Amino acid sequence: MNGDTHPRAPGRAWLGLGVLALPTLLLSLDMSVLYLALPHLAADLRPTGGQMLWIMDVYGFMIAGFLITMGTLGDRIGRRRLLMAGAAVFGLASVAAAFSSSAEALIATRALMGVAGATLMPSTLGLISTMFADPRQRAVAISVWTSCFMGGTAIGPVVGGALLQWFWWGSVFLLGVPVMVLLLVCAPLLLPEHRSAHRGRLDPVSVLLSLAAILPLVHGLKTLAEHGPGTASLAALALGLAAGAVFVRRQLRLADPLLDLRLLRQRPLAVALAAMTAGAVAMGGTFLLISQYLQLVAGHSPLVAGLWQVPPALAMIAATLAAAPLAARIGRANVIGGGMLVTAAGFALLCAVPAADGTVLVVAGLLLASVGLGPGAALGTDIVVGSAPRDRAGAAGSMSETCGEFGIALGVALLGSLASAVYRAGADLPGEAGRTLPAAVTAAAELPAAAAAALLAPAHEAFTDGLRLAAAVGVVAMIAFGALALVLLRPALTAAPGEKPPLSDESAAPAGSVRTTPVSDEG
Repeated sequence: MNGDTHPRAPGRAWLGLGVLALPTLLLSLDMSVLYLALPHLAADLRPTGGQMLWIMDVYGFMIAGFLITMGTLGDRIGRRRLLMAGAAVFGLASVAAAFSSSAEALIATRALMGVAGATLMPSTLGLISTMFADPRQRAVAISVWTSCFMGGTAIGPVVGGALLQWFWWGSVFLLGVPVMVLLLVCAPLLLPEHRSAHRGRLDPVSVLLSLAAILPLVHGLKTLAEHGPGTASLAALALGLAAGAVFVRRQLRLADPLLDLRLLRQRPLAVALAAMTAGAVAMGGTFLLISQYLQLVAGHSPLVAGLWQVPPALAMIAATLAAAPLAARIGRANVIGGGMLVTAAGFALLCAVPAADGTVLVVAGLLLASVGLGPGAALGTDIVVGSAPRDRAGAAGSMSETCGEFGIALGVALLGSLASAVYRAGADLPGEAGRTLPAAVTAAAELPAAAAAALLAPAHEAFTDGLRLAAAVGVVAMIAFGALALVLLRPALTAAPGEKPPLSDESAAPAGSVRTTPVSDEG
């Protein structure tokens, strides 16, 4: 027992944590291998620029759109049950995606994978909260869970690069099938079932409003970036904002809301969510551009490009595992805020990338950025999960993951669209070659060497200009949110040794709920 109040988890719980790592690993692996596969599927399916962005980010946006719903649903019907159902659907959708014969079919299967993926993340975080009542053990478990998410980024480029070297692009989606089969076999043996004792009604109106807010906003932003201001893009943005306002108002009025916005009254939780979202936006968009740069500008094969991305990913894993002990020494605010300033330095290096082979500079910048953000992601997730009543842990986990997944997808949409706009303005090439770099590379492959070089030179320069601009946006965002975290989190998370002050008063929790241990500044 820890302080006679929190039982320590048995060895079986740590084995169960290994099972929970499987879907976590897969979701990030699936995203990183798709970055590498993009040039190959673009050559085969010949998607338009807009379709390419949808292929990349519809998965993340569907996860973000359904995370809140699935987190609440898991609390009510059982987290293990929802986890296993989602794993089965995800595996089947992965097979369908692997054999897609058109861009439209791939977008549809990626959307289904996103809906299934939304069941996995809040279920795993909710089960971790159930299995690890001791706050120190929970912090370590969440660091391991976060590291596994980062591990998919490390494994994905290597495994995906090897597959793309020898097989067709669809093979990268088949990676998810054995992972999900293993989860379905092990979950009943090692994971406890848990559902909320207070099972309120799932509000379908709130579910529809959450989707009506997220999806039109995304569509409006993408259309605005691709085609400029127009009736369709502005109408979509207005619809999304209006639906979001109605959604927020409804949640504040419901006795049993889909998303408990009262938790945002707690300053550490709100600041942690803001910092996690900003980091995810910056990394999501920049990582997409870096993956294309290494292959299409620096000229590396998919396997070599993947290997170059392993050191930053491994550094992020190591930094994430060090989050809990580091926070115990210097405080969570310093780890989260200081880490974002380190990430800003990494993005600053990316601002100097040349329109040729700047591989070393790219990897150095990505390594710094990864080391800076990893610990903050683990500590921010622990703040969010630790602040919620035990019966609402799945919903709280979904709030954290919504910010992360929505941030990544929003980064792909915003920074990807921004880079695309810079490319179109700077490349000044005819046809599809003037719209996307993969299209320019495909067109150059059919030309004589001299003509191909003349085509690729402005394409490479324009693409690199877009990467530099995206990195500059990242520098500004990381400095701003890093300073915000340092200023606002330090007083809220400061505690004398051994103290565990609450994040806020008990009125912030729903009536009748049982709170987990409040967050303190002890790792």
